[in-house]
Amino acid sequence: MRQKKIMLLGGIHYLLPAIEAAHKQGYYVITADYLPHNVAHKYSDEYINVSIIDKEAVLQAARDKHIDGILSFAVDPGVTTAAYVQEQMGLPSMGPYESVRILQNKAQFRNFLRDNGFNVPWSESYSDIKQAMLHTHQLPFPVIVKPTDSAGSKGVTKVENLNDYLPALQCAFEQSFSHQVIVEQFIDAYGCSSDSDCLSVDGKLKVVTFSSQYFDLSAANPFTPAAFSWPSTFSIQQQQYLSAELQRLISLLGMKTTLYNVESRIGKDGKPYLMEVSPRAGGNRLAEMIRYATGVDIITAAIRAAVGDRIEDLDKIEYKKNIAYIVLHAPKQGYFSGIDINEDFYNKHQLEPLDIWVQKGEKVDAFTGSNNTIGTLPLQFNSNSEIIHFLNDMNNLIKINVDVNPIIDVSTIAPPYVSY
Repeated sequence: MRQKKIMLLGGIHYLLPAIEAAHKQGYYVITADYLPHNVAHKYSDEYINVSIIDKEAVLQAARDKHIDGILSFAVDPGVTTAAYVQEQMGLPSMGPYESVRILQNKAQFRNFLRDNGFNVPWSESYSDIKQAMLHTHQLPFPVIVKPTDSAGSKGVTKVENLNDYLPALQCAFEQSFSHQVIVEQFIDAYGCSSDSDCLSVDGKLKVVTFSSQYFDLSAANPFTPAAFSWPSTFSIQQQQYLSAELQRLISLLGMKTTLYNVESRIGKDGKPYLMEVSPRAGGNRLAEMIRYATGVDIITAAIRAAVGDRIEDLDKIEYKKNIAYIVLHAPKQGYFSGIDINEDFYNKHQLEPLDIWVQKGEKVDAFTGSNNTIGTLPLQFNSNSEIIHFLNDMNNLIKINVDVNPIIDVSTIAPPYVSY
């Protein structure tokens, strides 16, 4: 029997569990993007140099390689391209290409929600700054300004008053592939918002998860998620409402079998909101953390579905562990000199070894988006209350050291801290 081939778009760290899952299934893995030195290409069977937002070029490469399936796993820019290739080649599909386009464009998504009676904040989209500045009289401050087509909180700004509006627009336009931004009413969350992954099979939700999402308010961009925990602090009733609305959305769009990265929150107005629904795995290793917390492997399920293999029966979601996931990031721009972690704390709560993506002396940027992540730290606790206590004291337990000037050598500090 011919070995099945799967193409994964992108080459970042977050692809590694998908590559591992594909290899365990016996598939041949092709990774594709325009950055040959990206880490994921070291682990795939073959690399193709092509821009993942050039759907015709990716389609040609996919045809040349006779692939059996394609995914843009945890890589937002390639999702519509993957859907296009699936449709053009008759491959196993996440859903109609036009439906995927709606989900991937924040302006179209908001309009679709509004037209179909979902809870949705006020919003307007603009294709140039001059047009946006003509409508300042209608802005319900505070507002969020962001690109319609980027992920990882890149180009996202909360605007409290008119003086800060123009710089926010400029920032958003710089980060938009399509040169389009959306301005929307800021929905102040009651408690923690959620960012987690879900899975539908043949249009039916089979796995629904919610997390608690935390932010570093001292970061360069305080809207970039800095930590997550499972299970969520949402009530059962709130989770049931959001699950039903997510299923309604999937049905309206005719989606099929795919992962979804779902961002949701409960507003201080008491309404539950679906803020983002993208047909891909989330970044920040969310699907891996769900596997740790529940034992349910949605990564392998998505990989098998992508090449048309049957998904094994999935267990009902039950949380077996309390998991926290820390997005390690620099407190400022400079040169990375190490991470100090309280050793007693680390030994007690370690889930897997600390994963650092940069070398000592390497230049690092301030935390303006998920692309500035310098490593990851999954941890396990006995309860959600333990997690909350840790997060309130996190900066005293985990210290990321950045020097302003280039460094040659770094000495560690005395116990009870250990440097990595």
